[in-house]
Amino acid sequence: MDGAKNFNSAWSRYQMRTGPRGAPKSRYPSNSGASSIASSLAPLELRPPTMGAAVGKPAFGLAVAPRTAAHAEERLAAAEHALLQWARSPGADAGVWDADASRTNRALLAAVDDVLLLAEEDPFPLLLLPGAASPRRRLDDAVAAAASRMVEEFLRVRVWDASPLRAAADRLALASSGASLLVFPSAGDRTSAASSGTGGEVDASDGGSRSRASSGVPDEVAALLESEVWDDLDLVRPAGVSVLHEIALRMVRAGCTKELSRAFANAPCDVLDRFLSILRVECSQRTTESVIKRWTTVTRIIGKATVAMRRQLHAQPPGAFDGFRDAYLQAIAENRVLILLDFADGFTTVTSHEKLVYMLGMYEALSDAAPGLLLLFTGARKELVSERTQGILAKLAGAIKVMVAGVMARIQGGGECPRAPSGGVHPLARYAMACVEMLARHRAVLDLILSDSGGATPGSLAGVVTELIACLERNLQVIASADAGAGGPRHLFLANNVAFVLSRAADAGGGDMASLLGDAWAARRRGRLARHVASYAEASWGPVVAVLETPPVRGGRGARPAKILEEFDAAFARTRDSEACREVPDPAVRVALRNAVSEMVVPAYCAFLQKHPRLGTSVRCTADDVAESLSELFEGSDSGKSL
Repeated sequence: MDGAKNFNSAWSRYQMRTGPRGAPKSRYPSNSGASSIASSLAPLELRPPTMGAAVGKPAFGLAVAPRTAAHAEERLAAAEHALLQWARSPGADAGVWDADASRTNRALLAAVDDVLLLAEEDPFPLLLLPGAASPRRRLDDAVAAAASRMVEEFLRVRVWDASPLRAAADRLALASSGASLLVFPSAGDRTSAASSGTGGEVDASDGGSRSRASSGVPDEVAALLESEVWDDLDLVRPAGVSVLHEIALRMVRAGCTKELSRAFANAPCDVLDRFLSILRVECSQRTTESVIKRWTTVTRIIGKATVAMRRQLHAQPPGAFDGFRDAYLQAIAENRVLILLDFADGFTTVTSHEKLVYMLGMYEALSDAAPGLLLLFTGARKELVSERTQGILAKLAGAIKVMVAGVMARIQGGGECPRAPSGGVHPLARYAMACVEMLARHRAVLDLILSDSGGATPGSLAGVVTELIACLERNLQVIASADAGAGGPRHLFLANNVAFVLSRAADAGGGDMASLLGDAWAARRRGRLARHVASYAEASWGPVVAVLETPPVRGGRGARPAKILEEFDAAFARTRDSEACREVPDPAVRVALRNAVSEMVVPAYCAFLQKHPRLGTSVRCTADDVAESLSELFEGSDSGKSL
C-alpha cells in the first residue's frame, strides 16, 4: 500500500518534532545563549533581584530607567540567573504557562520582561562606555534566551479545542465503514447477487450513495460533513489566544518575529491531528478500500475544519498576534494538507476497476476540499499546495480512466458468467447495471475526467453507459442463444433482462441517466420488450392453442371434439406446469406476459367450446378456470430449473 507508506513517512516526519508532552519540538535551540549567560555569571556577585516590574507583571514601560550602567548590570544579572535556571533543564519546569494557558511561573516571565526592557533601554553602548562590550554581549544572549523561552511557550500552549469532535473521531476510528461510499461489485458480489437476487445490489431508491450491503456513516461523523454544524462548534480556546498575544508582543519587542514565524510549522493542532491519527492506525490495520474511505472522510472534515478554524480565530479579541495569525493558520494547515496529499499520491498507481468508486470518492473529496483549503494560503505556500493538489488530481484522473476502461472490458468479456436461474435476470446484467447506477452518482466528476480521455474511452459518462449497455445486450443475445435456444425460454430470458436494464437505467442517478440516454433509447427498448413478450407467448403457447384447431384427418371428417379437448387439456397442463416455475422479477413484465398468454389461449378456448356445445362432461375446465390458472404463471417457485 504505497499510500499507507507515504502517509506513515509524512506522519513520522511530523512526529519527529514532537516533544515528550505532545507539543512539537522547536527547531531553535531552547537554551540559546545559555552558555554565555553561565560564563558571564561566574565572576559576578549576585545581589537581590531588582526587577523592573512587580513579579509576574509585564515590565514594558513600567520600570524606572537605570541611573548607571552598574545598576543595569545588576538587573541583567538577576534576569540572567532566572533564565539560567530554565536553561539548565528546559523540559523540567512547568513553563510560564501550562497547556491550558494558566500562568504558572511569574518569576520567569518577569525575567523575560526585564531583559527585553533592558534591551530597549540600551544601557551598554559600545562606543560610549569602555569595557561595556561584555555586558552588551550578555544582554544580546539573554534576549536570545528569552525569545527561545517564548518559542517554547508558544509550542506548549493549547490554542485549539478538539473536545467537540471527540465523539465523532472516536466513532470514525471504530466504525466498520466510516464513509458513505458505494461498494463496487466484486466477484463475490456477483455470485451472491446471482443466488439471492438482491445481494450486492445498489439501493437507488433514496438517491444516496449507499449500498444495501454497506453500513452507513456514524451520525456524529455525518454531521461534520455538513457545513452548518461547524458554526456551533467552539474550536478555539480564548485563553490560549490571549497567551499568543502576550508571546507575540514579547517576540516583537525582542526583534525575533522570524523565529516565531518559523515555529508555526511545528505548532500543535488537536482539531486536525485527532483525525490524522485515525489514518495512521488505519494504514496498518485495514484494507485498501477501508483506508481510502477513511482518507476521503478525513479530508472532507479537515477541509471544513480549517475554514471554521480561520473564521473563529479571526473572531477573537484583537491583540499583538493578529499580524501573525494568517501565517500561523497557513503553516499548520500546510503541514496537515501535505500529509494528506502524500497519502493520496500513493494510491494514484491503483488501476484495478474494482476500486473505481473508492478512487472517485478520493478525487471528489480532494477537489471539493481544495478551494476552501487554498483560501487559507497566500504566496509561495498557496502555489505549492495548489500545484501539489492539481498534480495528484491529474494522477487520480488518469487512474480513473484506466479503471473505467477496465469496467467496459469486463462487460465486453462477460459471456462466461453463470447461467440465470429459470430465465431470470442474468448476473452479468446485474453487475453491469450496478456499475451504471454507481457511476451515475459521480456524473459530474466523470464527465470532467472523461472529457480529456484521448479516445481511449468515450468522452462522457453518457457515452460510457451507452457503450457499456450495448456490450451487455450483445452478450445477453449470445447467452440466450446458447442457454435457451430459439423458443419461448429465449424470449422470456431476453424480456426479463431488457426490462431490468430499462428499470435500472430509469432509476440511476435519480433519473438523470434516463435523460442522458434519451427518450429514443428507452423507446427502442420498450419496443424490443413488447416483441419479446409477444414472441414468448407465440413460441410457448401457440402450440397449445393449435391443438384446438386440429384439421380433419380421415375422409374429410375431423377428429372428434372430445378427443381434441382431451389433447388440449394435456398440452395446457404440461405447458402451464413448466412455465409456472419460470422467474419474472418485474411485476409489470409479469402482468404483460400473463395478459399476452391469456389473450392468446382464453379466446381460442371459448371459441372452441361455443363451436362444440354438446361436449358435456368432457369439459373439465371453464374459460374462467383457464384464465385463473394462467394468472399463476411466472412465480419462480422452482428456481432450480434451468432455461
